[in-house]
Amino acid sequence: MFKDKVVWITGASSGLGKFMAYEFASQGAVLALSARRKDQLEEVKATIESKGAKCLVLPCDVLEESQLEAAVQTIIREFGSLDVAVANAGYGVVGKIKNLSAKEWRRQMDVNVVGLALTYKYAFPYLKEAQGRIVLIGSVAAYVPNPGVGAYGASKAAVRSIGQTLQLELKGTGVSCTVIHPGFVESDIAKVDNEGVFHPENPDPRPAQLMWPTDKAAKVMVRAIAKRKRSYVFTGHGKILAFIGQHFPRLAALLVSKMG
Repeated sequence: MFKDKVVWITGASSGLGKFMAYEFASQGAVLALSARRKDQLEEVKATIESKGAKCLVLPCDVLEESQLEAAVQTIIREFGSLDVAVANAGYGVVGKIKNLSAKEWRRQMDVNVVGLALTYKYAFPYLKEAQGRIVLIGSVAAYVPNPGVGAYGASKAAVRSIGQTLQLELKGTGVSCTVIHPGFVESDIAKVDNEGVFHPENPDPRPAQLMWPTDKAAKVMVRAIAKRKRSYVFTGHGKILAFIGQHFPRLAALLVSKMG
């Protein structure tokens, strides 16, 4: 499906971004990888190239609009086209809403919402030429209450809304928009503090018994992108929570409170 297609992934240095890159590469795609941590991007690139796939590293902070624009221009200069853009960069601010500062709110929204929207903005002209795909990474948190991580949940609800809007705005362009809402998946999200600083020693407080391995998650995500699905919710518990959150909000609140 993706043989010789040019795929750009933000937040590609770890977690879902890294394993999506591996999955796309296994299908013959040409990869362009962006994130802030260049050393980790280079490690991902080495793995991809060892499998015989092409890969370009483009260090980029989605908080810097000029860097996003420059990354796209470099992709076009090096590869001549862009077929898939995956807006995956994101992180989670931790804290009750009453305790969060304006700075924490702005960073949460700037990374998860504004950075995602601008990734689409600069990729769109070339995706249109290729009749390609824009992919937005949301979360099951978009469907349920999020005590202790309310800013993160609000940002992912915004991603869901952006995706729904794009699916209307993109009509007639040939570009599809897939919004993916993962449940609990192994990642580094719990190791990044409210300032965006990575702490490898931080424990992950999410329920281990519900966690999907990242490589498994990447496979189903790439499959959804290939099928140009409009919205894709996974894991099993994620689908249940999203359904209950939409149709039985009081029950969703009860379940979330029991999960801690």
